[in-house]
Amino acid sequence: MVRLALPRESRAELRPCTQENTLTETAPVDPTSTDAWRNLARIADGFSPDLRGWFDADDGRAERYTFQAAELTVDLSKGLITDEIVANLVQLAKDVDVTGRYQAMIAGEHINATEDRAVLHTALRRPKDGEGLVPPKGFIVDGQDVDADVHATLDKVYAFADKVRSGEWTGVTGKRIETVVNIGIGGSDLGPVMVYEALKPYVQAGIEARFVSNIDPNDVYEKTAGLDPETTLFIVASKTFGTLETLTNARLAREWLWAELGKAGALDDTDEARTGAVAKHFVAVSTALDKVAAFGIDPENAFGFWDWVGGRYSVDSAIGTSVIIAIGPDNWREFLAGFHAVDEHTRTAPIEQNVPVLMGLLNVWYTNFLGAQSHAVLPYAQYLHRFPAYLQQLTMESNGKSVRWDGSPVTTETGEIFWGEPGTNGQHAFYQLIHQGTRLIPADFIAVANPAHPLKDATGDGAGVEPGQDVHTLFMANFFAQTKALAFGKTADEVRAEGTKEQVVPAREFAGNRPTTSILAPALTPSVVGQLIALYEHIVFTEGTIWGIDSFDQWGVELGKQLALQITPAVAGDAAALATQDSSSKALIAKYLELRV
Repeated sequence: MVRLALPRESRAELRPCTQENTLTETAPVDPTSTDAWRNLARIADGFSPDLRGWFDADDGRAERYTFQAAELTVDLSKGLITDEIVANLVQLAKDVDVTGRYQAMIAGEHINATEDRAVLHTALRRPKDGEGLVPPKGFIVDGQDVDADVHATLDKVYAFADKVRSGEWTGVTGKRIETVVNIGIGGSDLGPVMVYEALKPYVQAGIEARFVSNIDPNDVYEKTAGLDPETTLFIVASKTFGTLETLTNARLAREWLWAELGKAGALDDTDEARTGAVAKHFVAVSTALDKVAAFGIDPENAFGFWDWVGGRYSVDSAIGTSVIIAIGPDNWREFLAGFHAVDEHTRTAPIEQNVPVLMGLLNVWYTNFLGAQSHAVLPYAQYLHRFPAYLQQLTMESNGKSVRWDGSPVTTETGEIFWGEPGTNGQHAFYQLIHQGTRLIPADFIAVANPAHPLKDATGDGAGVEPGQDVHTLFMANFFAQTKALAFGKTADEVRAEGTKEQVVPAREFAGNRPTTSILAPALTPSVVGQLIALYEHIVFTEGTIWGIDSFDQWGVELGKQLALQITPAVAGDAAALATQDSSSKALIAKYLELRV
């Protein structure tokens, strides 16, 4: 297997911090040096899973491997695990001190080594008046009262959201806001759009949210198409107010606003009128107040967050302003409470019963010992259709690393490719590969017991779907059937017993022993959505700690952005700039310029 690692001389270039900061903290424990790792390697050598046999021989397997985290019931029993494997995975977590590093994180220690920062997304959802908080209420990080800062910002966002929802905040012509357009990218887009889609049943009537992220001009064009400029509010989400894609789209949106208001006769052709329109139709999520003001946004309408909040961990900060407007502060408080419930479970539950830690350890088992390279997330809940895309950033931007937090090379494979689609859509697309392909693809199945919109099929189809069939029951039957089929398969003898011709038997045989985790919640409430996000955040944390990597920086996204700025003149037709490019880029750009009308 080819290992793609940075050359040693390149690693120092990725460190913007000084020798005095925490980059030089104690080196991570090498997991491969532990007895637990060696035991797992021994077990994996010649490992032959037998889920059928394990379940037949052990009536208590399902109960023993099913756990509760807040409202999430999590069944790990269809995973490729035995008591011996779990015991060694738990010991591995203890050997690298997953618990201690989690405690350091929530306390505000600078565990983001390459940026010398605290990592405090868990502080975004600590209750305002909570008792017995750990760390105690009002804890100080880098000279700031974290709880006070968080709740001051939340209160400001809540007050603004209430104004928009009530109609007190109006556009420049006095009409109430009907559409909120969030302009962001990465964590400033993936999180809000996923949560908005997940919680659509909670969106206030008369308010719609749209989301612009891609710098492709077609994105902003389509998201503004059909909108009334007098009732549209834009939220520009960029901590530094300097993100290329976000600021480009913000300028395009501003031009659209001016042009459309002008067409409607609602805007005079003066700088003062244009500035006034921006002040009523644009707000910001940013800490760069000077740049916000220069754009035309009133700094009073800018909502900040902190450098200890990474973009992919920021949906529960002011980055969620668009969603708070849509679903309201009360539902948002419930959303935050769901996060906090799983945070507390992770903090207090012993590793043997700690759901996100156990799920992270299972992923290490599959990745490092059984050779899995990808991981499917399959929500049987249509409102979670953007959840796999959200997890792609959370997981792969966090753990796609080849150096450890002290700058030394990793000693194991790291990261997984996360992907997925909702419900039965995936069954008619890629499940063939999961069931009968040659690759090991662990899969998480997520479902809720009670749908937001229960419906019945009044007539049925006369071939298995009875009149009056509850459709969610039919949907959930697929959820349960798929994990059963993946676990237990179908033997050649079972296929033959159905009268199948012998030459077709191999094609209809299912090997089984395909690992799944089942996650079941009562309903897709704001709290449950928060619980699911926090669950995967802490799964990522567990894996990163085992591998000894900094899960909270993202230097890998920088080089392409830097080169894009350098190449732009060549793409715009600058012959001198074109001449400096490599032969492949030069030829491709030349062809592009030839094709461009």
